[in-house]
Amino acid sequence: MTRAELLYEGKAKQVYATDNPDYVIQYFKDDATAFNAKKRGTIVSKGIINNAISETLFRLLEREGVPTHFVERLSDREMLVKKLQIIPVETVVRNIIAGSLAKRLGLEEGQPLREPILEYFYKSDPLDDPMISPSTATALGWATAAELQRIDALAFKTNAVLRAYLEPRGLLLVDMKLEFGRHHGSILLGDEICPDTCRLWDRETRQKLDKDRFRRDLGGVEEAYHEVHRRVCA
Repeated sequence: MTRAELLYEGKAKQVYATDNPDYVIQYFKDDATAFNAKKRGTIVSKGIINNAISETLFRLLEREGVPTHFVERLSDREMLVKKLQIIPVETVVRNIIAGSLAKRLGLEEGQPLREPILEYFYKSDPLDDPMISPSTATALGWATAAELQRIDALAFKTNAVLRAYLEPRGLLLVDMKLEFGRHHGSILLGDEICPDTCRLWDRETRQKLDKDRFRRDLGGVEEAYHEVHRRVCA
């Protein structure tokens, strides 16, 4: 597969065209951002680690019946994926109170939820990804009601599959951000699944092993990413 022109560059990845219009190549960078790019830095080898973790988890999800954009990992930093028309709605699934949910509701981090919560956010860095309702997404034409219903089902299934895989490996899936898109009329899970997009805590110590270590200046960022890689990809 030949890598062609750069189509898009985001905070963590570059996306390149290929000689097949149905596929693109994701290149994983070491750049680290937080608070919608208001904080910037570098996490050494992050791109290599996130590419490998995403491959492992996408393959797992495909085996369990969750359709994704993953095709194959081409190199340490490159992944071949199906080209998606991204729906500009980030889907967040929460299992434990943390992050913006704790801040928004004045709750203490770490309390398990009785059942997973699903929330929608408009994908817009300039607006700091505001929370939206399903009716907002349909009224503005970002997604149909049927598409949102499909996204909900896939998000909850993704959550169940990943929790079942990660917990025996000593990892709690606190919450995660998912992105979906259209490919020839089908809704597929896209983007990546890694410590950038998931809050992951050690099951016993509750030590944070994700990008919160960068966001909150906790130190040990590279070590945390390597530890997640070791547990997920072993």
